[in-house]
Amino acid sequence: MTRFCCLVGVFARGHMLAASLLLLAGAAHGEDKEPFAVVELGGAGEWSLSGEGSNLGPTAAVEFAPIAHWLEIETGVSTLFGRGQTEWETGLLFKKPFDLSPNVEFEPGIGPAWMHASSGGRTTDSVAAEAALDFMFWPAGERKFGWFLEPSYSYSFGNNQRSLGVTVGLLITIP
Repeated sequence: MTRFCCLVGVFARGHMLAASLLLLAGAAHGEDKEPFAVVELGGAGEWSLSGEGSNLGPTAAVEFAPIAHWLEIETGVSTLFGRGQTEWETGLLFKKPFDLSPNVEFEPGIGPAWMHASSGGRTTDSVAAEAALDFMFWPAGERKFGWFLEPSYSYSFGNNQRSLGVTVGLLITIP
């Protein structure tokens, strides 16, 4: 239980740091036409490379730019369901944005994640590392609404589990 409390504390501090950076991004927002934040809502799938099966479920994230055109920070949560197992994943990704065209953005990123899984009356918690390639598509030139595709790879340090994932969904900017 102590290990669980420590993990929760680490991620709570990480989200508090993200919220602080979000406030700093808001203070610098007046200088640029970047949105204050981008909300990502969609579905996620994860496939174990260790033979543990697959999980599917909803996901939500918010992304903001503390340093315009140089650093995007995304914090999000997913609930994944599969064969008698429920898994909550919370992550914090640090991404570098690249504009491939006026309507397409590419953001490779890396960061920590926390995984809480319940299966057969047993729960496990573990810290993980995640790497993702975020592709954002903005059909209109103003970038108010769009969609994203984010393939990812994660490695859980607690149980040495590796997995591939994909997230897809809608983008909504907060001006």
